[in-house]
Amino acid sequence: MNRQELVNLIKEKQSYLCVGLDTDVQKIPKHLLSHADPVFAFNKAIIDATKDLCVAYKINTAFYESMGMRGWESLQRTIEYIPSGIFTIADAKRGDIGNTSTQYAKTFFETYKFDAVTVAPYMGKDSVTPFLQFSEKWAILLGLTSNEGSQDFQMQQIGDEFLFEKVLKAGMEWGTPDNLMFVVGATQSSQLGYIRKLVPDHFFLVPGVGAQGGSLEDISLQAMNKDCGLLVNASRAIIYAGNGEDFATDARRIAKQYQVEMAGYLNKIVAAV
Repeated sequence: MNRQELVNLIKEKQSYLCVGLDTDVQKIPKHLLSHADPVFAFNKAIIDATKDLCVAYKINTAFYESMGMRGWESLQRTIEYIPSGIFTIADAKRGDIGNTSTQYAKTFFETYKFDAVTVAPYMGKDSVTPFLQFSEKWAILLGLTSNEGSQDFQMQQIGDEFLFEKVLKAGMEWGTPDNLMFVVGATQSSQLGYIRKLVPDHFFLVPGVGAQGGSLEDISLQAMNKDCGLLVNASRAIIYAGNGEDFATDARRIAKQYQVEMAGYLNKIVAAV
């Protein structure tokens, strides 16, 4: 999916919601465990309930890799079931020397046909650029994350800049607003406005709303640009909203709340940018 298609999708659905399919077999409703593939049965129900309310799905591959071959089969069934025209993200946080990154890119872009993959930039340019060589595919570079450990390196000052600032500036040189996004955590609200000024045109993938406490209003007010420029991810708050047989109905209710709130910000903020 190219940038204009993504922007059009956001406008059409009045949403910039990304639903995180971080599916833990230990947390899904018990009645699904009798299915041959409980994880896919859960994901299928969540997708059916939310596909008209979101513009993206993010699959955290760790929840699938941990189950071995069975998990990879669930992942493949899930990515194939997501309707065409919805943006798909492999949250895999890959990044290695060039030839290895090329193989990672082929894995997620060619074998599993995701639109985007999250990339760890610690090894530098040659670990990132292989992901940028695929037409209408996206690398989503870790910028400033929400976790406690972000203080260990990302917030360390180097000269007159924090390390995360150097990563953002380097990423803008490696890729373009058409093939590179940045992860900016929702709980980093004090930095969001500054980061948007530093990176005016690129999309941000923003995890951390809902269960992690990030404010959708703060994110939208500080980081939205003329194209929206945001994919706001909610995982646990949506997919585990209920744990009974009507869990998908509960998931839809929460997703709808996000979508309605997002529509308000789109109509208010984008029009003013």
